[in-house]
Order: sequence, then C-alpha cells, then structure tokens
Amino acid sequence: MDVYAEERQQAIATLVVEQGRIAVTAVAEHFGVTTETVRRDLAVLERAGVLRRVHGGAVPAAALSLVETALAERHGTRAEAKRKIAAAALDLLPGPGGSILLDGGSSTAALAEVLPTDRNLFVATNSVPIAARLATVAGLTLHVLGGRVRGLTQCAVGETPVRALADLRADVAFLGTNGIAPGHGLTTPDEAEASVKRAMVRAGQRVVVLADSSKLGREQLVRFAALDDVDVVVTDGEADPAVVGRIEDAGVEVVIA
Repeated sequence: MDVYAEERQQAIATLVVEQGRIAVTAVAEHFGVTTETVRRDLAVLERAGVLRRVHGGAVPAAALSLVETALAERHGTRAEAKRKIAAAALDLLPGPGGSILLDGGSSTAALAEVLPTDRNLFVATNSVPIAARLATVAGLTLHVLGGRVRGLTQCAVGETPVRALADLRADVAFLGTNGIAPGHGLTTPDEAEASVKRAMVRAGQRVVVLADSSKLGREQLVRFAALDDVDVVVTDGEADPAVVGRIEDAGVEVVIA
C-alpha cells in the first residue's frame, strides 16, 4: 500500500468519527479518487475495527454497538443546535388542553425548558430530569411514567412505563433518537429504552422526532420505529441535504431549525 493510501485512510477514519456517517460518493469526490478506491479503503478500515460499512458508506465501529453516552455528557453536546430545535418544535405543540409525551434525552429536555405555561397542557414523561423540571410549572398537568430508572439516561424503563403508555393516547409524542437513517429508521443502543420509545410512538396521534444533525444517517443497535411511523423530524441547519431529502422521500416532513 502506498503512503498516500495510508494518509487517505487515516483521513477517512477521522471523517467517519467526526461526521458519524460518510458516503462513498462524497469521500471519492473529496479525495479525487474513484468510488472503487474508497470502497477498498473502507474495507481496510473495517478489518482494522475502525468503522463498519453500511449501504452507501460507513459509520463508526461503535455506532452499531452498545456504546451509549451518558445524559449529562449529551446535554453539553451541540447545545445551541438543540435550543434551536426546541424553539422550532414549539410550533408543533397542540392547542390549549392538548396532551404531549416527552421522551427522555437532551433534545426533549431542551423542549421541556421552553414549554409555554398558557395552554394547560397534559405532559407525560419517563424522564426523571424532565419531570423534576416540569413539576412546579404553572399551566401543566404532569404525569410521570414510573419504572426502573437507568442511571445512564435517567429514564424509567421496563414493563411499567410500557403498560402505562398502552392506556394513553396523546396528541403529540416528542421523541429523541440516537440515530435516524433512511431505509432503517430510528434506533437506540438499549433494548429497554427502545421498548418505551416504541410504546410512545404507538401512543402518539402525531410523532415528532427531535434530532440534531449528528444523528441523521446514523444507525444504532436497536430499531424502535420505522420512518413510516414518524410525521415530523426537527433538525438543525447542518443536516446533510442528501439525508434530509431521503427522509422527505419517505413521506416525513423535515423542519430545519
């Protein structure tokens, strides 16, 4: 292997970590090589355990594993983008007397921070931090979905919240996701979290996903919803237009905050 190939592969490894997903065609254009060359590079990097090839490109090796970032760390990541997403999501709230579900996560927590107090909303959540934030907010009726709390995400999981959600039908379910990819759907690393998210999707008359641009094109271990289950995705201005286009082609409205 020539020196340039080694340097190119190192650069590709850096790109896949920074971007979360890379496309063969985009990498080929970036380095001025053929797509066949890029595929060979990806094969070398996959054998080295750096990445994992997926249809049309590659994702980090950890992206399809059980690796999961703690909630406290996620709150500090892309905070400005999440604030913009939360502000845009306010337009998707139901009117006075309406009901919403709030999934646990940093993007939904950002929405909880800016919920209006003049609509008498019913809010159900499995997130301990979100519940604590909303417990004393005037104009909101809070329903906490109990269960075993995962320390990593500070969310209640297990059969208790799943059964409770089976009896609810909310106007809008607002969910976060660790990954959203055309052709595969919405994913998360943990099966227990995925079970609650599936129940929230079923319980929402309208499903809105809050996902910053780093989540688009990513795939995690457990799928909890198909794109057909989603009505709206709210993301930020750094979203890859190609991925956005494919999500829209699946019939999902994409709002760029």
